[in-house]
Amino acid sequence: MSNHSKPTRNRREFLTDAFCGLGSLAFGAMLKAETRKPNFPAKAKSVIFLFMAGGPSQMETFDPKPLLNKLDGQPLPASFRPAKRQFINGTPKLLGTKRAFKQHGKSGLWVSDLLPHTATCADDLAVIRSCQADAFIHSSAQYQLFTGRILPGFPSMGSWSIFGLGSQSESLPGYVVMPDPFGTIEAGQPVYANAFLPAVYQPNVFRGGEKPVLNLEMPEGVTLAQRRNTLKFIREIDEATMPPGDDEFSARLSTYDLAFKMQTEAPAVFDMANEPAHIRASYGIGDAVTDDFGRRCLMARRLVEKGVRFVTVVSGGPAISQWDAHDDIEENHLRMAARVDKPIAAMLKDLKQRGLLDSTLVVWGGEFGRTPEAQGGKGRDHNNTGFTMWMAGGGVKGGVAEGTTDEVGLYAVERPHHLRNIHTTILHQLGLDQDALNYLHQGRRERLTEIQGEVIKGIV
Repeated sequence: MSNHSKPTRNRREFLTDAFCGLGSLAFGAMLKAETRKPNFPAKAKSVIFLFMAGGPSQMETFDPKPLLNKLDGQPLPASFRPAKRQFINGTPKLLGTKRAFKQHGKSGLWVSDLLPHTATCADDLAVIRSCQADAFIHSSAQYQLFTGRILPGFPSMGSWSIFGLGSQSESLPGYVVMPDPFGTIEAGQPVYANAFLPAVYQPNVFRGGEKPVLNLEMPEGVTLAQRRNTLKFIREIDEATMPPGDDEFSARLSTYDLAFKMQTEAPAVFDMANEPAHIRASYGIGDAVTDDFGRRCLMARRLVEKGVRFVTVVSGGPAISQWDAHDDIEENHLRMAARVDKPIAAMLKDLKQRGLLDSTLVVWGGEFGRTPEAQGGKGRDHNNTGFTMWMAGGGVKGGVAEGTTDEVGLYAVERPHHLRNIHTTILHQLGLDQDALNYLHQGRRERLTEIQGEVIKGIV
C-alpha cells in the first residue's frame, strides 16, 4: 500500500500532507489569479454574442444600396465582376431590396425597416459594413467565426476568453451557450467548444424555454447537508482513482462542484418571474413570435449581471429555421427578424439602464452575408466577400458605420475587416492581447487569430 493511502497517519505525516497539499493548493490559486489579469486595462468585462446563423443580408439590414434597386433585374455589371469570379450558367441578375432605409438617432445611422426596434438603439451601434471571411460554406464559415479557423478542432472565442481572464462568478459558469431550440447549427456543437484548451474552459449549454437548466431544484426529501456530504463522498472516491494529469476527469469534478453551487446559490438567476412585468413584455416574453429569443436575451442580461464572462445566444438552427435565404429573401428575413428584433433592442436598453452596457460588449452577426444577385428569382446566395456585423457597449463608439462595400454590396472596398479583426477587437476590449493569449499545442503556440489581426480603430 502506498504511504499516501494508509488508513491511519501520525501527526508528523498529517502536518507534512497538510503543508504540501493545502499549501500548494492555496499557492496554485494565487498563481492562477495572478495570471488571469488582463494584459492592459479592459473596457469590457463580459461579451454577449448574438449569432444569426445562416447569414443575414447586409442589403436588407444595415447597408443601403440605392444603385442595386436601380439595377434590379439587370446582369451584374462587369465593373463589379473581377476576372476571378466566373459563372457557369451565365451572369446572374441583380435583385433589388424591398426594404426601406432611414437614418436613425442623433448619429443618423442607416437601418432598414426590417429592424425597427434595433433602429431605436442606433446611437449605441458600431456597424462594421466591410467584414470578410475565407469560407462561403456554412460549417467552415461558422468555424472561422467562432474559432478563427475554417476547420474544426480549435477553441472558440468564448473558451479563449475565460482561459485568458477566468470566471467572475463562483456559482455560475464562465461561458454559456444558448442554442436555438429549433436545432443545432450546421457546424454542430464543436463550434462552441474548448478543443485543445483544458476541459475546464468548455461551454455550459443552456436549454430554451422556462427551464434553461434542468434539475436545478434540490431533490425532494434531500437536505442541503445531505447533498453536500454526497458530493464530498463522490469527490473523495474520484480523487482516489483519478490518474495524474487527467484533464477531463478534473473538469468533471469541477462541474459537480459548480452544479452544487448553482443549486444552492443561483436558482434566483433562472427565475424570471421576479422580473417586472414591463421588463418581460419589453423582451417580447409571452408573445409566440418573440418569447423564446426574448427569454434567452433576458437570461443573457441576467447572466452577465451576475458575472458570467461570455454568453452566446443563437438565432437559427438547420434548414428553414435559419437566416439562409436561398429561396425567398423577403419571407425568410421578415420571419427571422421578427423573432429577434424586439428582444435585442430590449436587451441593449436594459443593459444601458442598469449601467451594464459600458462593461458588456454586445456583438451581432452571422458567418457571412448574402449576394446582391438573385438566386432562384427571389433569394440570395452566400457572400463572404463583404457583409455586416455590429458591436455595441464595452467601450466601442456608438452611432458609427465603419468600412464600406461597393455600390451593389458584393465586395468590401474601403477598410475591409477580416474576421480576425473582429476577434482581435473583442479580445482588445476585454483587455487581452492576441499574441499574449496563446496555448502550446503540438509544439506550436496557437491563438484565436491564427495570424496577426488588427483592432478596428474606427469603432474603439
